[in-house]
Amino acid sequence: MRERYLRTDWAPFVAGLGLSLVGAVLIWSATHEWAGTALAVRHLVNTVVGVVVGLAVVALDVRWLRAAAPWVYLAGLSGLVLVLTPVGQTVNGSRSWLFLPGGFSLQPAELAKIGLVVGLAMILAEGRDPYRRPGWREVIPAWVLAAVPIGLIMLQPDLGSGLVLGVLTLVVVATSGASWRWSAAAAAAVCAAVVAAIRVPLLDPYQVDRLLAFRDPGLDPEGIGYQTRQARLAIGSGGWSGTGLGEGPQTQGGFIPFQYTDFIFTVAGEELGFVGAVGLLVLLGFLVVRGLVVALRCEEPFGRLLAVGVSSWFGFQIFENVGMNLGLMPVTGLPLPFLSYGGSSMLACWVALGLLACASGRYRAARPSWRPRSNLPR
Repeated sequence: MRERYLRTDWAPFVAGLGLSLVGAVLIWSATHEWAGTALAVRHLVNTVVGVVVGLAVVALDVRWLRAAAPWVYLAGLSGLVLVLTPVGQTVNGSRSWLFLPGGFSLQPAELAKIGLVVGLAMILAEGRDPYRRPGWREVIPAWVLAAVPIGLIMLQPDLGSGLVLGVLTLVVVATSGASWRWSAAAAAAVCAAVVAAIRVPLLDPYQVDRLLAFRDPGLDPEGIGYQTRQARLAIGSGGWSGTGLGEGPQTQGGFIPFQYTDFIFTVAGEELGFVGAVGLLVLLGFLVVRGLVVALRCEEPFGRLLAVGVSSWFGFQIFENVGMNLGLMPVTGLPLPFLSYGGSSMLACWVALGLLACASGRYRAARPSWRPRSNLPR
């Protein structure tokens, strides 16, 4: 176990910890007027729990993880089924939460991302020659594996999490070596599912208005339309260097609903300015790029697909969250990894970094070391 920790790539953990600490400061700035330090402290507690769980995942052998993949997937699926029962709780129009003792809550959709990443890597890598392209025997089960949690999530409904799972699956299947026709068909299916969710009564009219209000704030002038206007105003007023922590008029005035969760980027834009916001994006981008580097270096298909799954998950979620803060993407309720307040998201992100470390340790262990042969003729 000690050797496994020594050969682990710790750079993503350092970046994740830095982002989590900055997130605590931003959460404090957005909430200290009405909540004191309570939410910032809970964010730090969530970070500590996440780091501990992430380190535990690093200690796992990839072979054990591959063997446990079906159980990890089923555990994520069980949570999605549970929220649809009377035990589930509705928050902001979506039945996505489980309330736990002690004032804690759990969003199973976040943990389902872990289950799908591990499950897809297992399906597309198990029992296959690493030099043979996946065929329909691997690709169709992979999409069925993704369709079940996506369908359950859309019943809540939670379009944001469903999109993450759909994009994640699309990228993993494409990078597994499967024919581009499979990827094209999958992309068309994802687009069709999004259109269907909007056009058919799967979403209530007010939820459709919330999704489309980024393009026309008048569709929901007192809800998402108001929120997106205030978010753009906050980010635009930050200038190059920002107003300073605790000094942003929009943030301190409480004009942006849910600012410490889905709209935490507006605090950075207003109070840290363009320079601070770009610095956070660089750190977030580093996690995505580092995951892709691990995937490129890993020769084992299972570890490579794990890394691709984590990178595509982080990449799309960062793009969507920052886009909705800037008014360029619809508001889907996705948190910004490591920065937004939320225990489920924080736990899932640190487990994802643990999976990335497992994959990186695998390629480091597999790299051959060159030694001169002693039996060469002299």
